[in-house]
Amino acid sequence: MKPGETVLLKGDRKRFIVNAEEKDLHTDVGVFKLGQLLDMEYNDIIASHLGFEMQVYRLRAADLFNFLKRTGAPISPKDIGMIMGHTGLNKEDIVLDAGTGSGILAIYLGLVARRVVTYEVREDFAEIARSNIAIASLTNVEFRSGDLVKEIRSLDEIFDVVTLDMQAADKVVPDVLKVLKRGGYLVVFSPFFEQAKEVRMAINIEKFEEVVTLECTQREISFSERGTRPSTSKVGHTGFITFARAI
Repeated sequence: MKPGETVLLKGDRKRFIVNAEEKDLHTDVGVFKLGQLLDMEYNDIIASHLGFEMQVYRLRAADLFNFLKRTGAPISPKDIGMIMGHTGLNKEDIVLDAGTGSGILAIYLGLVARRVVTYEVREDFAEIARSNIAIASLTNVEFRSGDLVKEIRSLDEIFDVVTLDMQAADKVVPDVLKVLKRGGYLVVFSPFFEQAKEVRMAINIEKFEEVVTLECTQREISFSERGTRPSTSKVGHTGFITFARAI
């Protein structure tokens, strides 16, 4: 492994996200010499000085979603899947993202797209987002502090996809077409009906097509000796996602 590469250590009910470097990881199951990772491959076994073994896994987006520090409720994987599926996001795309929050969406996008530029107006959120993006080891995600409502008017870049997860998203919509390629997608995540309606009203004034607002719900299926049924614990409503394509 390369120095500084981020990996997942997974054992019996224990998981750690670490870097491959000359450093010790002190845990309740012993001390792990992380320098050993530099001579290892994925799926190898690393042991603590107490003999507790953990398998070395390649870090995936789902691991980051579960373990990174959060500033609130990030966009869920089910909603991120909808965003990627409906826009056809690919390795050639350049994405403008706003409302970075913890950086979860920017990280998922950065694992697929060529480049992501993400804006966050709150400095307390910005510090956490920068740290999370660094943990994900993504050099193609550029973090910028600022309010996109104002910043978008001075942008001289062109993007394939614009994703907004911010309260004032409807205020950004009028300027989106100036930075969005024809055929590109605007995607807005809104937690409430009122916000989704404001976004749709703003979009209807501009030159967009294929406009649709969707909700995706999710429920786990429980299997037991008594029978099979939807689990009583579920992920229900998270938000509404509006898609609009630039003409």
